[in-house]
Amino acid sequence: MRKILLATGLTLASISTAQAENAPSMSNFSYDYAEARIGVGPLTYGAGFSKSIHPNAHILGSLDTEFDSDWDAAFGVGFHAPVNNWADVTGELKARNVKNKDEFDSSGGKTGIEVNLGVRQWLGPQLEVGGQIGHLNIDDHDKTIGSVYGRFHATELFSIGVAGRFNDVYGDQVLVTTRFKY
Repeated sequence: MRKILLATGLTLASISTAQAENAPSMSNFSYDYAEARIGVGPLTYGAGFSKSIHPNAHILGSLDTEFDSDWDAAFGVGFHAPVNNWADVTGELKARNVKNKDEFDSSGGKTGIEVNLGVRQWLGPQLEVGGQIGHLNIDDHDKTIGSVYGRFHATELFSIGVAGRFNDVYGDQVLVTTRFKY
C-alpha cells in the first residue's frame, strides 16, 4: 500500500511539472486560513490552521476532541501545485498524537504518522470540492483513511463547508466547517 501511495504521488508530481510553458505556476487556492469545525457521529469539536511557507508549500496543524479525556492532534507540512486553472493537487506529511478510549488509550496518547494525497477543484466562482486519500500509522495500527468535502466561499475571507471523514480516528464522521482566510 505504501508503494502504491508513493508511486501515485510521484506520478502526480511528474504530471504537474511536465505541463506546457503557459501552465499556471501559482496555486489556485489560499493556504493561509484558520478553521473551526464540529463533527457529528461522534460529536467532536476541532480547530485547525494552515500557513504558506513557500509558493507551493504550507505548514498545518489541527486538534479535535470529544472533551472526554481524548484528542487527535496533528502537525505537519504539505505541498500544493496547480493541475490547471481550476484545480490543485495536494499532499501532506503529518505527525499525529491520538488518545481515545478505544485503540489509543494511554496517558500521553500514541504518536504516529499520516501521509496523504488529494485534490481541490473549483466548480464555480464560489464553490470548491475536494478529497484526500491517505495512510495512517499509529502504534502499529495501519489504516487507509479518506475524506471528501464541499465548501461555499461566501466572501473572499470566509467560507463554510461540509466534509466527510472515512475510517479515521473517530471512525466515519460528518463535519461542518468554517474557514477564515488571513
